[in-house]
Amino acid sequence: MGASGTTGNALLHRLLALGEPVRALTRTPHRPLPGLPGPLDQTAPASPRPAAMEVRYADAADPHSLRAAFRGADRLFLTTANGPAQVAWETRAVDLAADAGIRHIVKVSAPAAEPDSPVAVSRGHHAVEEHLRASGVPYTVLRPYAFMQNLLRLAPGVAHGAVLGTTGDALVNHVDGSDVGDVAAAVLTRPEPAGRTYTLTGPEAVSYPDIAARLAALTGRPVRYVHLGPAALRRELVRNAGLPDWLADHVTEIQQLAVTRPESPTTTVAEVLGRPPRTLDAFLRRNRARFQP
Repeated sequence: MGASGTTGNALLHRLLALGEPVRALTRTPHRPLPGLPGPLDQTAPASPRPAAMEVRYADAADPHSLRAAFRGADRLFLTTANGPAQVAWETRAVDLAADAGIRHIVKVSAPAAEPDSPVAVSRGHHAVEEHLRASGVPYTVLRPYAFMQNLLRLAPGVAHGAVLGTTGDALVNHVDGSDVGDVAAAVLTRPEPAGRTYTLTGPEAVSYPDIAARLAALTGRPVRYVHLGPAALRRELVRNAGLPDWLADHVTEIQQLAVTRPESPTTTVAEVLGRPPRTLDAFLRRNRARFQP
């Protein structure tokens, strides 16, 4: 699932590189998936999709589409966009996967996936994890910290010389979504003990003032960290960044979590993949143009 999203697309590319047969699920199967050729144009020479890949329509809100998409598969990568309907969508997907005979589900969850978590999205992930455990389907849970890719949302503020946040000097874990995809590929294609949970981070925890300093060095322009209280940051995200209320709440909650629960990197990515995780500096360099005005 999520073949066009950050982790799903990274997983898709890794599975194809490994030569694994894969069914890519997307709500827009007529559009090219990121990094891959589109449907073969019969009127002109073109590179066909890899032979080991098929693309199917599937929408988490459409049970009929999921039933058809899961038929004949034996492993499922379960991820949907965070949002108010996520728990309903994912618990239903688990039930449909069980009915279809899926033998292993790898679910993308979140840190602090606890029933009393201060982060609403994490409470939702906990509910899905509990449903998954009760389903009887062997499973693996991935709990990545904030994706480095989400830092691209800072670009408009960086163009004006500012990074807004409510973390102060607290250290924050980030992880490259490509590493999450690589870990997912590893646990989907290797013998995997059922019921394991992997907490995924990059190699360092970094404060937002430090991120601002690195962006300044990268772009050659002044970039400063501007500290706001949680309520002020939420207003900024809704009024000026255009985020829906639930997403503004989520961003504020996860930033406050880093303040109340000090974060530090794990070694899980290196242990699973046998190589170090991708670094924040490498990610910022690779996306330098995105932070330029």
